[in-house]
Amino acid sequence: MSAPEAAHVTTLDLASVPAGSTRRFLLEVMRDPLSNPVSIPVMVAKGATDGPVFGVTAAVHGNEVNGIPIIQRLFAQLDPSILRGTVVGVPVVSAYAFNAATRTFFEGFDLNRIMPGNPSGNVGQVYAHRILDRLVRHFDFLVDVHTASFGRVNSLYVRADLRHAASRKMAFLQAPEIIVHNEAKDGTLRDAAMDMGISAITVEVGDPLRFQRRMIRDSLDGVRAILHEYDFLPDAVPEEDDEPPVVCASSKWIYADGGGLLEVLPDLAALVRKGEPIARLRNPFGDILATYEAPHEGVIVGKSTNPVCRTGSRIVHLGSPTDPTAFDPA
Repeated sequence: MSAPEAAHVTTLDLASVPAGSTRRFLLEVMRDPLSNPVSIPVMVAKGATDGPVFGVTAAVHGNEVNGIPIIQRLFAQLDPSILRGTVVGVPVVSAYAFNAATRTFFEGFDLNRIMPGNPSGNVGQVYAHRILDRLVRHFDFLVDVHTASFGRVNSLYVRADLRHAASRKMAFLQAPEIIVHNEAKDGTLRDAAMDMGISAITVEVGDPLRFQRRMIRDSLDGVRAILHEYDFLPDAVPEEDDEPPVVCASSKWIYADGGGLLEVLPDLAALVRKGEPIARLRNPFGDILATYEAPHEGVIVGKSTNPVCRTGSRIVHLGSPTDPTAFDPA
């Protein structure tokens, strides 16, 4: 059985997609040294009824792959005949990094730290600019899916500007374990999208270079909940309420000040008290060199799984819980 062909394009023209249909594209972003196109896969479902454009992206970092099956399964379930508006899925944003199974873009650029890029800049800046100009500018909503990087694991959590009404709503509809308030002034895709007037959230879905069925399923449910809430899809069947997420006013990484073999103690999403041991550092002989304690009450958003620890290595990503209503838009 042959797969549907994907059209090669240099910009995404949503007007050319017939209403009530699904199309596949290979969107050219760059040219390699042999003058061959460097393209990314784009899936478009255009509803029978006009409406806004919802985008979902994955693999902005090439080793973060849990988002790929989320997009694939979403499109396998979409029926454009009952869809209002348009849904755009981009399973792989960073072609260079994905092909190399690495976090960073060609020449070591972190594509998620150089947005919105520069049309006349270096290779990373041009790539970032073209992703926005040829693709993202069409969106009204964006869910950007990530995972932890090498040697670390994440809970299922969302980063969003909780003072932005639509982004806040999208964050809670994802029903994650944790939501971290973050205004994203950091060169990320979400940062650039918000500056373009696009309501956006970042969803962190587990661990790098692996498919995690439960997290993929739960994240897909969250994406579909957003589509139902904003009337892309007909009303959803009500489900029982999940455990409400822990809402954090901020979060930060705790770092080791020495080297050795690191053992991180709390589980993901665990609540820890101020002064509670969170890690032990041993020398090669097994002697304890240091015990690290939580500097304040918090929740474990993510943590290191790599026992090989250098001075300055990450230990845990610690969120600061707050009242869930603290960032209610005025």
